[in-house]
Amino acid sequence: MNEKLELVIITGMSGAGKTVAMQSFEDMGYYCIDNMPPNLLPTFWKLVRETGQFSKIALVMDLRMKDFFEEINQVLVTMDNTPHITTRIVFLEATNEELVTRYKETRRAHPLAKNERTIEGIKRERDLLNDIKLRAQLVIDTTKLTPRELRKKLITEFKEKEKEMFRVEIVSFGFKYGIPIDSDIVMDVRFLANPHYIEELRPQTGLDKPVYDYVMQQTETDTFYKKFIDLIDFTLPGYKKEGKSNVTIAIGCTGGKHRSVALVERIAKSIKTDGYHVNVSHRDKDKAKESTVRS
Repeated sequence: MNEKLELVIITGMSGAGKTVAMQSFEDMGYYCIDNMPPNLLPTFWKLVRETGQFSKIALVMDLRMKDFFEEINQVLVTMDNTPHITTRIVFLEATNEELVTRYKETRRAHPLAKNERTIEGIKRERDLLNDIKLRAQLVIDTTKLTPRELRKKLITEFKEKEKEMFRVEIVSFGFKYGIPIDSDIVMDVRFLANPHYIEELRPQTGLDKPVYDYVMQQTETDTFYKKFIDLIDFTLPGYKKEGKSNVTIAIGCTGGKHRSVALVERIAKSIKTDGYHVNVSHRDKDKAKESTVRS
């Protein structure tokens, strides 16, 4: 296997934001593992290379692991000398005062404080982590950063094109089967003329041209489409600015077979034209319908 594999090790002070960092790497397409013992890393990486299943991996390593400080430096030397692996260390830190405040807010005990004051554990940890910090390719002070700002910093550093990671999911559905629970925006198009009442269109779906054309030729459809696209053009940049990695738009009709399917297809084409990465799904398109129930 000649492909270069990328390993990111996320470490640093307890309470400095490692959980947020791991979630950010997950959103960027990294396979993330929390709390892996350092001595298992070479074996794990060998399996990764043999299977070829992952090319980007992020690992969180911190004080929860036994013998962390005795093993991590040796492991890092081994990984640095392993062919086909690019290793980067991200070290997160914050001032002592900020870390004390965060521990007070969460009411957690510092792992090195034992029966001492929290500040004593923080000082001890800072001394122990000094060598690893010096080896880090990226050191981020999160003292004055919000989680969203930390996320943005990591994206800027590790993602060449931020737009590629922002994903728009568009799903059609039938209200008779329930609203998709992961929806961010839900629109009801049951006010539009229903192809169900046209016998030759009833067995078809919104993916079939006769149904699609029937839905789109309605004046109400065109008016709705233009207004909804204006709404989407306004809201998507805001979602992205707030740090969301994806937005789910759900368009529903009664059975999720005709009107919602056709509109999702048209809306998806428009959003793709704006340069967003779009995934389309039709949740209820192929579900069996009782003849007495409208589609």
